[in-house]
Amino acid sequence: MMKNIKRFSAVAFIGIFILLLNSCDDNSELFTTSAPTAPNLAELGFTDIELDAVNTNNPAITLNWAEANYGLQTSTNYAIQFSNDAEFTAPVVAATTTGRTTITLSVNEVNAAAGNAGLNPFEWGTLYARIVSSLGTQNGVTSASNSIQFRVYPYFNYTFDDYFLVGNGVAPGWDNDSANQNPPLFRDGSDSNLYHYTGLIQNGSGDYNEGRFKILESTGMWQPQWGDSRNEGSDDPSESGDIAGNPGTQSGDPGRFGVTSTGYYTFTINFATRKYTLVPFDATGATSPSSLTIQGSSTADVTMNQLSFDGHLWYAKSVRLTPGDVKFTTGAGTSWGSASSFSGVATAGGEAIPVIVEDDYDVWFNDLTGRYILIPINL
Repeated sequence: MMKNIKRFSAVAFIGIFILLLNSCDDNSELFTTSAPTAPNLAELGFTDIELDAVNTNNPAITLNWAEANYGLQTSTNYAIQFSNDAEFTAPVVAATTTGRTTITLSVNEVNAAAGNAGLNPFEWGTLYARIVSSLGTQNGVTSASNSIQFRVYPYFNYTFDDYFLVGNGVAPGWDNDSANQNPPLFRDGSDSNLYHYTGLIQNGSGDYNEGRFKILESTGMWQPQWGDSRNEGSDDPSESGDIAGNPGTQSGDPGRFGVTSTGYYTFTINFATRKYTLVPFDATGATSPSSLTIQGSSTADVTMNQLSFDGHLWYAKSVRLTPGDVKFTTGAGTSWGSASSFSGVATAGGEAIPVIVEDDYDVWFNDLTGRYILIPINL
């Protein structure tokens, strides 16, 4: 037995020595490239394209180009770039492909590229396109094609998600489309995954099943819905925890958020980290303005309504807003605003809130926190 072990060890040692010897004798070839011949992008068969906001997955344009020549046999990477100027001062990459010389982009892809390139929605604008070739996983040795141009009429691409409260602890009760309004969560102005809600949550009896709520993605629909990651019955009211969703994370409905006593609370939920907090908010001495009006260049004056459940929440339904700006003006003449479109935190004397696209909006304002949200109905 000992002889067999020694024989195996000797053979293994010889094998390792040969492997090391071969590794030191590197006969691999060094590839070099000549100055590349740039790809050549073919002209389109049209000059104008109006993008259809309904059939967004339909093909919009097909780009064809002659391949770049690097003087060696290797797959070439291609990036499809768009810009709002012929110099491609700030190009955006709409798509990439490897080893191909044609690509078809959908209506949604061209619309997103046009928006990212700085073209305004619902206006004709000129979009420039080119192909940039490169080699390897590090995209080295780049070479840009000629550019072509065409006019495009983009629609607005509303990329945000909106969420609404439902439950016996909040205004609508367990009614997913209440005439009393399902209050929205207020999306953070700088983090589109982060949402806030500060307001009254009721649990007058202290019962385990009271003071509860969940989050809906659309009013009138029970799914998608979000709640506590624990199952109902094990979802003791908590100041923090994990969230779960049907169908966001699972096929069954999640548990409920909740409080043990009536009061004002701040609820914060992050859909990226899937965490939430629900902590008391001190509203002692807080008073609401006698009235609140939406004013600005985007609309005639619109009087807002106080939510009967919680008078610190104000809303106006189906307000037609055109490109321009708005502020929230109190009965005492104080105006609240912010430079953040769609959602943010307004301050007294702050900038006017930009309205960048025309639509009918549900507008909400919280006078405890200054948070506001403009939810487009048709985008």
